[in-house]
Parts: sequence; structure tokens; C-alpha cells
Amino acid sequence: MKDRLRKLIPSRDKLREFSALRPVAHLLNRPELWHLNRRGVSGAAFVGLFSAFIPVPSQMLLAAIIAIYVRVNLPISVALVWITNPITIPPMIYGSYRVGAWVLGIDVAELQVELSLDWVLANFMAIGKPLFVGSVICGLVAGSIGFTASHFLWRNRVMRQWRKRRRLRAEEQR
Repeated sequence: MKDRLRKLIPSRDKLREFSALRPVAHLLNRPELWHLNRRGVSGAAFVGLFSAFIPVPSQMLLAAIIAIYVRVNLPISVALVWITNPITIPPMIYGSYRVGAWVLGIDVAELQVELSLDWVLANFMAIGKPLFVGSVICGLVAGSIGFTASHFLWRNRVMRQWRKRRRLRAEEQR
């Protein structure tokens, strides 16, 4: 599993080439940002999925800053942000808005939604607060699910390897 992850994630040098990461490039030498262990990968899953739900222009930079601050795997944190793409972002934003409106007690039916930038800019004050609140809640939920799933999968893999080694040692002693 570690070998597959190592092949998939970019190297320190490749990440330094991203223009969005230039402001934090000097911090990329910290070894804990590159370790592939249960804590680093699980934390990176949380950071990446949380950042993916925050509606800001530079989600990769946000994920990188958080990953550096909490010292989790940087490449995985940044890569998981890419779940937001032109296909997934409309339902993510609308779902986040609905969650925020529900939490704040705002009636969604009173807004006549249009899928245009002009409409978003004209109605930003009405949609901004529920969108922000919903995005944070959805990000926390998605991040928690990602953290728990990766932590559980990592632990199960290690336990299977331990059992396999124990069986092999028992067979060798016979």
C-alpha cells in the first residue's frame, strides 16, 4: 500500500513547482509532511476533504497551509482537494448551502436560484452566510469520514500483515 501511494504522490521538487504553493515552499522540507504513516495519511484525508468543501479560489493552498500547520502528509492533503471539479462543485455548493440554510433556519424556497455569476454576485449577502456555515459543516463531516475510513483501512491492513507473519512463523517452527 505504501509503495502504491509513493508512486502516486508527487515528490517535494514537483510540489515546489506549483505556483499556488510558492508562499509555503520554504516549509516543504519538514519530514513529517512526507511520511506515509497512519497518522499522517488519516490527517491528510481530513485536511484534504475539509478543504475541498470550503468555497475559496485556492483550495490547494488552503489544504497545504493546514497540512503544514497540523503536520500531516502534504501531497495527499493537496491531492484530495481535487474531488472538487466542474462536475462535482455544483452539487457540493448547493448541498452545502442547503445544510447551512437548514442549520440557520433560513427558508430556501424564498430564493429563486439561477445558475449564473451575475445572480451569485447580486445575491451574495443572502447566500454567503448559509453557504459558509454549510461548507464548514459539510467539510467537517467529509473530513471526519475520510479520517475514520483511512485510519480504519490502514489499521486493518497492518493487522492482516501481522496475522500473516504470525502464521508464517508458526509454520516455520513446525
